[in-house]
Amino acid sequence: MPYTHLTEEERYFISHLTCAGLSLREIARRINRHHTTVSRELSRNGPEYDCTIYWYNWTHPKALKRRHKARHHRRLSNQDLVNYVKRRLKADWPPEVIAEKLKTDYPDDETMRVSHETIYRWIYLDAKEGGTLYHHLRRRRKKRRRQKRYGSGRRFFPGRVSISERPAIVEFRERFGDWEGDTIEGKKSTGCIATHVERKSRYLLAAKLDDKKAESLTIQSTKAFCRIPKKMRQTLTVDNGKEFARFKELENKTGLTVYFADPYAAWQRGTNENTNGLLRQYFPKGTDFRTVTKKDLAFAVKKLNHRPRKCLNYRSPHEVFWKTSSGALVT
Repeated sequence: MPYTHLTEEERYFISHLTCAGLSLREIARRINRHHTTVSRELSRNGPEYDCTIYWYNWTHPKALKRRHKARHHRRLSNQDLVNYVKRRLKADWPPEVIAEKLKTDYPDDETMRVSHETIYRWIYLDAKEGGTLYHHLRRRRKKRRRQKRYGSGRRFFPGRVSISERPAIVEFRERFGDWEGDTIEGKKSTGCIATHVERKSRYLLAAKLDDKKAESLTIQSTKAFCRIPKKMRQTLTVDNGKEFARFKELENKTGLTVYFADPYAAWQRGTNENTNGLLRQYFPKGTDFRTVTKKDLAFAVKKLNHRPRKCLNYRSPHEVFWKTSSGALVT
């Protein structure tokens, strides 16, 4: 049920009915409110002294003034909390991760608590004042924008196997070794990046490509997967882009079984789409990839693979993936 503030008329009735000696439940029934709403109103805006009464013509202006005073500013007065948040933001940590890690790092200090929504407000407020904290957000936006979904369908390749034929176990992330693949494009004709993400651990492999030809992707992807233990190479789900035209060769060289998502169904490779968004923080749209070195790419990939994730119970993809590949049990 959506929350609505008490109106001036409702406060008028509360003040008169309170003076008449009615109970909180009876007052609530008459104004069609829950009795706890009336109780909270009297506790918050009630008289400070026993000799005075709750009266609408001074409590309502008081409530309006409080409503327009942002409560998140109270947290800004805690310099230790502010410094903690800023350090993690500058390390490119998402606000939600920062909010949860505070509970781990300061389990007994309730003053070191802040919600991820409040952190976003701080960032957007900082941006309005000319600050640069928003540069450390994934999308580098100064204010919220609605998320958009998109898909990219292309012609089908001979021998293509649809995602509908992929083993059901892949969908439920019940094992390691199932990957999703895609490419990130930069400025036109400057190259791109091939990305492959393991579905359960979110571990990222990426390779710089001089062009978007199928031959280039196959060669670089093969090199990337050869560093991964064979037991961690089960399936690879990709879109219908022409860069995956030589998928049979990729299967033969890596041992992966390649499946193709449906056209215009980017959500079927949601893990990869999300990770590409994370990588865009370091290589925004329009980046000239001729100026990006392999060292630059490796640095960004390392930061993402070592960043704690909420979906991994705040462990990092590197921690989850390599503990599993070495024989340790990770769930």
